[in-house]
Amino acid sequence: MAATSSAFVGGLGSSSTFLTGGKRSHDLLSAGFGARAIPAFTPGKSIVAAAAAQPKKSWIPAVRGGGNFVDPEWLDGSLPGDYGFDPLGLGKDPAFLKWYREAELIHGRWAMAAVVGIFVGQAWSGIPWFEAGAAPGAVAPFSFGSLLGTQLLLMGWVESKRWVDFFNPDSQSVEWATPWSRSAENFANATGDQGYPGGKFFDPLGLAGTLKDGVYIPDGEKLERLKLAEIKHARLAMLAMLIFYFEAGQGKTPLGALGL
Repeated sequence: MAATSSAFVGGLGSSSTFLTGGKRSHDLLSAGFGARAIPAFTPGKSIVAAAAAQPKKSWIPAVRGGGNFVDPEWLDGSLPGDYGFDPLGLGKDPAFLKWYREAELIHGRWAMAAVVGIFVGQAWSGIPWFEAGAAPGAVAPFSFGSLLGTQLLLMGWVESKRWVDFFNPDSQSVEWATPWSRSAENFANATGDQGYPGGKFFDPLGLAGTLKDGVYIPDGEKLERLKLAEIKHARLAMLAMLIFYFEAGQGKTPLGALGL
């Protein structure tokens, strides 16, 4: 844990190097993946291997060839939603490809939550989403500085734990890290796949598994289908948020653009 924490601090200290793909960030990412043993329970491994053996899907359906622009050799179709789209070649390095997928997943989940919040919030209050915080009736018991500081503190704690867990899976499922939980098992990774923890806490409805005698048993086939559905919805939500930003710059709202 100490080694992981030092790697975390070192990674934050070299954020500019990480963003430019420097050697230090590459070594940090590679060390995070290459030295890890494969979890004992990996239900999705056989399914992923089978998917990689099938013909690769193209992001340009009418084109079956065309070199790395259409069919990059470093994308083998094993990732959910992999249709060979990487014109800038960002995923040539396997270490960075894994990190980019993690980032895409997290940003996509936030975007999906934001899109729903924007539609529901404006439909409920009638106030444009980009003016909601300044509305006279807005619930704002804290100053902007207090709210920003609290958010940075809480989100910084959560994101730092996610960063450390990315390099050292399951290292954060300990009692002291989850003081509100009586059992650290509720926050452990039940599926063995990075970014998809499952379990009684993260999958309470049992969409990707079943609960038998108090033990969560993941279903690899269901999980693979949900992975694909999630990444498709995530990408659509991120594109929607980009459009919302352009609309807000013109003083328009999503509901207004739809004539509602």
